[in-house]
Amino acid sequence: MDDSLDLYILWTNADPITAEKMVCMYAFNSLKHGWWENVTVIIWGATAKLVAENTDVQKGIRNLLEAEVHVTACKACADQLGVTSTLEGLGIEVKYWGEPLTQVLKSGAKLLTI
Repeated sequence: MDDSLDLYILWTNADPITAEKMVCMYAFNSLKHGWWENVTVIIWGATAKLVAENTDVQKGIRNLLEAEVHVTACKACADQLGVTSTLEGLGIEVKYWGEPLTQVLKSGAKLLTI
């Protein structure tokens, strides 16, 4: 697996401005302009609640999914916050991310933490 062209964005900041002006903007443009071949946005912690409740953020997520950004969320967080079904209904993959994140870190893949 060649992760040199893959970017993982670990999104833990539940600020809607950060969602729009950093996470969604950079992830979308990264694919649009070919800066990265694959982009994965990992929704973690309080961000799961933000995505589930904020319709403007949901529009940004839909744009990412349409652009073929892989959007996924931590299942433990989503379950604890009671938003798993809402996230899944938005088309977001919900899975346990502890072990996969550890593998990303150990592999030396590109990880941007917001």
